Amino acid sequence: MTATLERFFGLAERGTDVRTEVTAGATTFLTMAYIAFVNPQILADAGMPFDAVFVATCLAAAFSTLVMGLYANYPIALAPGMGLNAFFAYGVVLGMGHSWEVALGTVFVSGVLFLILSVLPVRRWIIEAIPQGLKLAIAAGIGLFLGIIALRNAGIIQASEATLVTAGELLAPGPVLSLLGFCAIVALAARRVPGAALIGMLGVAVAGLVLGVSEWQGIASLPPDPTPTLLALDIAGALQAGMIAVILTFLIVDLFDTTGTLIGVAHQARLLDDRGQLPRMQQALIADSTGTVGGALLGTSPVTSYIESAAGASAGGRTGLTAVVVSVLFLACLFFAPLAGSIPPYATAAAILYVACLMARPLVGINWSDVTESAAAIMTVIAIPLTFSIADGIGLGFLTYVLIKVMAGRRQECSPTLITVALLFAVKFAWL
Repeated sequence: MTATLERFFGLAERGTDVRTEVTAGATTFLTMAYIAFVNPQILADAGMPFDAVFVATCLAAAFSTLVMGLYANYPIALAPGMGLNAFFAYGVVLGMGHSWEVALGTVFVSGVLFLILSVLPVRRWIIEAIPQGLKLAIAAGIGLFLGIIALRNAGIIQASEATLVTAGELLAPGPVLSLLGFCAIVALAARRVPGAALIGMLGVAVAGLVLGVSEWQGIASLPPDPTPTLLALDIAGALQAGMIAVILTFLIVDLFDTTGTLIGVAHQARLLDDRGQLPRMQQALIADSTGTVGGALLGTSPVTSYIESAAGASAGGRTGLTAVVVSVLFLACLFFAPLAGSIPPYATAAAILYVACLMARPLVGINWSDVTESAAAIMTVIAIPLTFSIADGIGLGFLTYVLIKVMAGRRQECSPTLITVALLFAVKFAWL
């Protein structure tokens, strides 16, 4: 068996072995296992059945990560993406008033488009058409959006008619435990403890049980029934004209997020070639896009590559065997649905807030010396959380960028693709 694995994954060629790959896979799983508990809670806010989404999350992660490992042979794990799930629940369903079945349909369509772009050379053309500053701003803006959701779920902030938002009952058990959990997660991450987010989240849940402010539902059982969300997508509803912006948002965010993650993890694992390019990038993107299509069929928001895979790369993961191990562990996670249901929103809020902090880090890469770049980026970063819509925030950022460049006499810095996208958003704001 060891010899077969060595030949199939090319372990010796990449300077690794079976034991190292298994350890790396377990490390990656621990750092991202929180998604199995967090994603169902976010999508449950959109009216989706918690247990069925839990199954869909684990299966989508297992399927897409297995494809990445066997087809692309990279140590990269995938699962429903944070930020994309927030846009699904709070933007498309609660914000725009569409049913979650229609939202699943848009995920499916965007996944099919992503798959087509992964096969065709247009992918590079699209990626290069969007200015680097806006790419960084979108990631950071989604991070702040998640931060607001986390603070709200924890009870640390609440709505206010006078000031839009204000502090909640900060001394209530939920806010206190959530804040302590967040600080614990950050401290554990600083000490390089694997699974910091998962440990902190479970710690908050246990503290809530001890204090009697949450309910215990058990640890393990047979997997729940997945049929409430299985093949429940409404593709016809997703193909209506008003859903174009939603599909494009899912597509653009997933495309850029995946590309950035692949390059980042590959750099960590020393898998880039002499030109700094990622060999088999096409296979990796196909694995990601098929994961999104499969996830929509199962009943979850878009699947994307996880930056937490860098933890496995740091532990020595160099091949797809690392991803295969992660896939197997997500399948095993199916039997822990009662544990997922025992974790209250204020506990998952601690993990979400930590992820929000990580997603805000791209702000450092913005060109602050050029105000025509930084102003549009900041507009995007602010608009995404405050409009409570990733799509509207991106649209305002694109419009602002193009208008600033044109008024500053630098229209040549705007690609035809960027101008077209900005005009499409202008039409959306005016008539849709």
